[in-house]
Amino acid sequence: MSLEILSSAKVFDGWHKQYSHPSKSTHCNMRFAIFLPPQTATGEKVPVLYWLSGLTCTDENFMQKAGAFSEAAKLGIAIVAPDTSPRGEGVADDVDGSYDFGLGAGFYLNATQAPFNQHYKMYDYVVNELPALIEANFPVTQQRAISGHSMGGHGALSIALKNSEHYSSVSAFSPIANPINCPWGQKALGGYLGENQQDWLEYDSSELMKNFTGKPIPALVDQGDADNFLQEQLKPQALQAAAKASAYPLTLRMQAGYDHSYYFISTFIAEHIRFHAEHF
Repeated sequence: MSLEILSSAKVFDGWHKQYSHPSKSTHCNMRFAIFLPPQTATGEKVPVLYWLSGLTCTDENFMQKAGAFSEAAKLGIAIVAPDTSPRGEGVADDVDGSYDFGLGAGFYLNATQAPFNQHYKMYDYVVNELPALIEANFPVTQQRAISGHSMGGHGALSIALKNSEHYSSVSAFSPIANPINCPWGQKALGGYLGENQQDWLEYDSSELMKNFTGKPIPALVDQGDADNFLQEQLKPQALQAAAKASAYPLTLRMQAGYDHSYYFISTFIAEHIRFHAEHF
């Protein structure tokens, strides 16, 4: 597969690099960023943490704001951050141009409704295409963990719960934990998947966790109690109840005074990286 390098910068003795490539899943060019820790310079292969960002974000938000490189370099972990949706000429967007649907809001699912079903296959891209691309082109092992924020937290949890054999652990910051019961989720799931709400359940982390029957992987969720979206959109209590119902190994921490921003993420990202390192 053709990879085009867009940028490269040395950081904490490793390298942050940004690439573009034609995607078979989304039928457009996709962009991702990768942090390669210093251990890879000598040929050592390292495990990968996949990071999924939230609404309106690209691959750049986490890489520039989270402050994750120091701990990842210390522990020898690569970080891969894809874009949040397909983009480019011909890729459908919300007719009103709103921030919570269409471009920048792929919701990490496979759309079934026209015209979004042509390009919006972010689930296939994250689960299958991107890891295969990373493992074929970079000095990494097949050990994977996954994490994300907000819409990306929803993506990380739902993907890990449906593909637990592919990941060692999962974590999330402020995830949209019960999208079938919140405005963001209802808009996205209805628009991408149609009116049959049975189809929505396949992408709801609380429903997936409540009914989980496979081999579980450890899950860590941090949620700020000063988050403006807490009650209406995020609903961590639904995820907590789901974990209790299925005895899922979830640690959900309510962090006093923290909001929905990267100030919150940067405060606890080192703990999340150490959490994943413990389970590789």
